[in-house]
Amino acid sequence: MTRLSNATLAQVRAGVATPGYDRSAVKSGVVHLGPGAFHRAHQAAAFDTLLADDPRWGITGISLNSTSVADALNPQDGLYTLALLDEQISYRVIGSIGRVLTTQDSDAVLAALAGEDTRIISLTVTEKGYCLAGDGTLDTGHAGIAKDLEGGTPTTAIGWIAAGLAERRRKGLPGVTVLSCDNLASNGRKLGAAVRAFAAARDGDLARWIEDEVRFPNAMVDSITPATDDALRARVAEAIGLEDAWPIQREGFTQWVIEDDFAGERPELDRAGVTFTNDVHGYEAAKLRLLNGPHSTLAYVGLGLGHGSVADAMRDPKLAAFAESLMRQDIASSLNPPAGLDVDAYISAILKRFANPAIEHRLSQIAWDGSQKLPYRIIDTTREALAAGRPIERLTVPIAAWLRFVERAAAAGERITDPMSDRLLAAGGDWRAILGMREVFGDLSGDPRFVTAVESAHQRLSDPNGY
Repeated sequence: MTRLSNATLAQVRAGVATPGYDRSAVKSGVVHLGPGAFHRAHQAAAFDTLLADDPRWGITGISLNSTSVADALNPQDGLYTLALLDEQISYRVIGSIGRVLTTQDSDAVLAALAGEDTRIISLTVTEKGYCLAGDGTLDTGHAGIAKDLEGGTPTTAIGWIAAGLAERRRKGLPGVTVLSCDNLASNGRKLGAAVRAFAAARDGDLARWIEDEVRFPNAMVDSITPATDDALRARVAEAIGLEDAWPIQREGFTQWVIEDDFAGERPELDRAGVTFTNDVHGYEAAKLRLLNGPHSTLAYVGLGLGHGSVADAMRDPKLAAFAESLMRQDIASSLNPPAGLDVDAYISAILKRFANPAIEHRLSQIAWDGSQKLPYRIIDTTREALAAGRPIERLTVPIAAWLRFVERAAAAGERITDPMSDRLLAAGGDWRAILGMREVFGDLSGDPRFVTAVESAHQRLSDPNGY
């Protein structure tokens, strides 16, 4: 089958949306670190909407750890198909990404970061990509950060951002907006502090320039994006009439909230449905706790029950009811929602999204990196509930289910996708040893109320109907 590209774009079948602008006129105003599925399903689609009227906001992708995205998209001139999985499935070819670089060509990466047209450096590198310590500050003992501080070609997102900003300063270019799009509480603040700390360790003048010239707005992004599989590739090929090496799928719902704090011109992303606000935290907390927390709950409890996807788990009446009770009775009370956010309606919308039969969001994918995700998704809420004297029995169920998830992997001799995999599996299924890891649980590791509640939940989960 003929492959999707600029040369074959006109062959895309009727009914499929294609870029309504001249791609040859697009400039790269955005450099994005980590152009994986989530970025291509969400931010790249939003910028694609802008390009019809403003060609300055094209994207250059930079893959930090793999050549797979570059290998798939560059032969397609950056084009790919986005499948929107709602009550009616629709397809859209996205043209906002012009090229994808890899760090094998470090000169090209540095030139993109320090390009005259570059106004935004954005990133989706997952929580672990920020190389933060347990207190949320830069972990200078992290192997990648320690190496980058020695000089040479960077290996981490923090190192590359600092190098790009240093080159901009050397060339006399203005500062840029560095925009985190990862599920990390106060992501902009933490990213900015980490980049400045890294810069200060190497060049105090650069750190001061970054403080004055560069902005790191907080942001919150939400849209369920299942992994691409061969079934999606086949559906997309049938829909567009061309081969697409790496199409993307996501639900119809999308939300992007950005703090209104830009170093220079702000793109008119509100035309693509983006919300600009001075209170990202309220939206962020609602999303992390009400969507991501129950997502992890469905993953760890659901995997223990033999379910494969979020929709499968939601077809389990007991598990679906548990998730709703957790949201309405335990998590909602921990929020200080921003004006205009109807928490009850938001919960109802999330439950509907979870049950969407068109979304095949694998629980095994959601279960990745539990040691990094649970502190923000569940553990912080549990800590606050304890401090306020609220019950934590339900909140400790996903924590205990994660411990059992690690135990099962250890017993089977299987690996898990987690930066702490070696330590977790070395515990040999001893959940108490894992619970004592302060880099995951912080002060709760030594709180007898928490330990007792987790132990009770752990025991209940030995019975499939015990939660």
